[in-house]
Amino acid sequence: MLAEKPEWLTVSSPRGRSYEDLKGLFNRLNLHTVCEEAHCPNVGECWGGGTATLMLMGDVCSRACRFCMVTPGRPNGALDGYEPENVAFALSQMGLTYVVLTSVDRDDLPDGGASHFAKTIRLVKEKNPGMLVEVLIPDFQGELADLKQVVDARPDVIAHNIETTMALTSKVRDPRANYWQSLSVLRNVKKLDPTIFTKSSIMVGLGETEEEVGQAMAHLRRAGVDFLTVGQYLRPSSRHLKVVEYVRPSQFASYRAMGERMGFLYVASGPLVRSSYRAGEFFVRTAIEEAAGRRQFYIAAEPETGT
Repeated sequence: MLAEKPEWLTVSSPRGRSYEDLKGLFNRLNLHTVCEEAHCPNVGECWGGGTATLMLMGDVCSRACRFCMVTPGRPNGALDGYEPENVAFALSQMGLTYVVLTSVDRDDLPDGGASHFAKTIRLVKEKNPGMLVEVLIPDFQGELADLKQVVDARPDVIAHNIETTMALTSKVRDPRANYWQSLSVLRNVKKLDPTIFTKSSIMVGLGETEEEVGQAMAHLRRAGVDFLTVGQYLRPSSRHLKVVEYVRPSQFASYRAMGERMGFLYVASGPLVRSSYRAGEFFVRTAIEEAAGRRQFYIAAEPETGT
């Protein structure tokens, strides 16, 4: 039997003025956050610091992964047409410079919700000049045309999580989620636009080996992924997968070093790290701004050609 949670997984209950203000704003605009829906352990830290990850397209997911607290069900095509505008407005009231937009899976929609994502990205950029936008997207069932809609909206980072190792995928994720399909989503982002940064996440403590985690990291690097997060799986309820192991902080440090050696631009690895964890925002933002500066330099330095 697994022991009680170790001390390194202890977090404070969410509270504070900023947390309460954000909670009230999201409730008034009927917006959902993955922070609440997925029972994220960092909600107090992130909301207390004035940042949150907004979840688009409702709070009912068309898939039923065995690790996820978000409610599975049948959304039946329902979408809030005002959501893109409400998200853009809410973000304009928060004074952020970096935001993460994610969503439930919406296999019930013809394009998986790609056009809704794209509209939201464009409105957020339009109403919040200078704000960097990261999107954590579903796999759109591998449809390249749907993915292209999101890429063409020009978010700064596109994330898609493989969630676990190749060997554990069928046990952990919904049957419609495929390890190789997820890798192809990340690879195709780079094919469609090499200038967009990509990101993925791995949960540990589900029974994986260190070698299997290393293999998953290597697959992500070969798909061109720039940023990686590694965090502890925490069982959200008795109907979800059991935790096999509480991975020690020293092992997370080892995973971080392994990822850095492989060439990821940034690796966040720790017991409470999640795919949208704010600890990486400064580094990711700096990497994006430096890349934008290099692109401007190359454009300015390119010699004019006569006609």
